[in-house]
Amino acid sequence: MEGKIIKFNGQSETGKIQSVLMKSPGKAWFGQDNVNRQWQKLHYPEKPDFEKVLQEYNQFASIIEENVPEVYYLPEDNLTSLDSIYTHDPVVITEKGTVLCNMGKAERNDEPSAAGKFLEELGIPVLGGIKAPGKLEGGDVVWFDDDTAAVGLGYRTNAEGVEQLRELTKSFVREIVEVPLPHWNGPDECLHLMSMISPVDRDLAVVYSRLMPVPFRDLLIDKGFSFIEVPDEEYDNFACNVLALKPRVCVMIAGNPRTKEALESMGTTVLEYHGRDVSIKGGGGPTCLTRPLLRV
Repeated sequence: MEGKIIKFNGQSETGKIQSVLMKSPGKAWFGQDNVNRQWQKLHYPEKPDFEKVLQEYNQFASIIEENVPEVYYLPEDNLTSLDSIYTHDPVVITEKGTVLCNMGKAERNDEPSAAGKFLEELGIPVLGGIKAPGKLEGGDVVWFDDDTAAVGLGYRTNAEGVEQLRELTKSFVREIVEVPLPHWNGPDECLHLMSMISPVDRDLAVVYSRLMPVPFRDLLIDKGFSFIEVPDEEYDNFACNVLALKPRVCVMIAGNPRTKEALESMGTTVLEYHGRDVSIKGGGGPTCLTRPLLRV
């Protein structure tokens, strides 16, 4: 990897992924003993089974490697937790470089610097970082297009974090829309903006409207979006967490037949993986498991 320089620009949710950052549970979780020590402190709803996590992740990684030309894996380290497999959250990739987040979940504080160091080795410069009291997590940032984004305000991202992101990107991002998020199940549960919306094309998104603020939903309609509505019984199975590999080709967790059928009825190809232990028990779906470095 030494001397390698890659192209980068993550200011899209639906362009074809050319390169992506991931981290294997084998490099982050190490074994069941480590899972047993950490899962409750990290507020996981259930204890994952490490062997099942590996099996499910390998299935997911195979889908990514078959569809994405360049896949980069973060190495193991002694500072980050089980959560570090969810590479979407600690950094935001822009056309000018990496924004290092300041995590709203304290147990993830070491992840941005670890990811940023690795990305610098790939040739992606650090544009800047979010500093306390600002908080920002990547799962709260949703790009409408290459110069317009929405950012959720909740327990993981605050107004100061958004203002710092706005300042860092002011020369090339035209607008950042703030979207207040609900309390939902409280601060210990991960609720990002991307918990209620996953764009699968520039004019199509999977949504859970019951959680969406009305002004934000109306804004999406004004921008020409059509919605695939996730039914109540599939929301807890992460049906709203869908990763677009390219326009109308996506990855989702198996076991959401109504959402899958609705996607397919809109001309979308759906690839599935079993994610009970690696995703649902840990709180991170296919979007969370990936940080696209370049979309075109």
